Amino acid sequence: MRRGLLVRHLTATAVAAFAILPVVFVLSAALNPLGTLSSTTLIPNGAGLGNARRLFTTTAFGTWYTNSILVSVLTGFIAVAVSAVSAYAFSRFRFRGRRAGLVSLLVIQAFPQFLALVPLYVIFSALTDYWPAFGLNSIWGVVMLYVGGQVGVNTWLIKSFFDSIPRELDESMLLDGCTPTQAFRLVILPLSRPILAIAGLLVFIATINEFLIASVFLTGDSQRTLAVGLYGLIAGERNSSFGMFAVGTLLTAVPTIVVFQFLQRYIVNGLTAGSVKG
Repeated sequence: MRRGLLVRHLTATAVAAFAILPVVFVLSAALNPLGTLSSTTLIPNGAGLGNARRLFTTTAFGTWYTNSILVSVLTGFIAVAVSAVSAYAFSRFRFRGRRAGLVSLLVIQAFPQFLALVPLYVIFSALTDYWPAFGLNSIWGVVMLYVGGQVGVNTWLIKSFFDSIPRELDESMLLDGCTPTQAFRLVILPLSRPILAIAGLLVFIATINEFLIASVFLTGDSQRTLAVGLYGLIAGERNSSFGMFAVGTLLTAVPTIVVFQFLQRYIVNGLTAGSVKG
């Protein structure tokens, strides 16, 4: 008994150390006054905020930060809205091509989005000539790309939740004279807050950390997101700007934490309400 308890404690300690040590190292690098990778240790000597000052004064970090939050929020809101409407149609209606549409959404998600980078780049290059606001080096253009990549998986996720809601609820609304849109807005959406909050959080996390598409479609310094801008700090000489890079990575986690804290109440309230009704 004691030996098993000791093994479990040692395992938990090892896992915790494995998860915490990288964070401690990045924090130490952010406080390291020399700001280089080679001089960074777990415990910094003469810790200071010099890296943070250099990051804000010598780079466009504020612009990158704003762009990332804007892109992530817009993508999360639009993707969840489109996915919810699509999931409602697939869950509640029977129409020709329904099964093929669901299977197509599932199959498309099996292929990584970067496989379509070349054709997408060609399409958006042509789109730039007609609608520059939605073409290359455009925030809205990248939002469109992200939404297209997130709708499929979130449609399946939200549809599975919609299927668990009794049809009698919205059918009773239809018998009372409501339209399917009103039933969706007044019955389905309020009951679906937990899954909508989870889907929005997943889209936000995936978007704010995305690098590949943003690095190809956002080339101007004023249009870059955090991932692209921070990569530029260490792309040339990895050692010299590592302190500023570490500060940026720590600040990148702040929006995710704020969004999680904001959405947590919807997730908990929805699950609690479901358990009480059960």
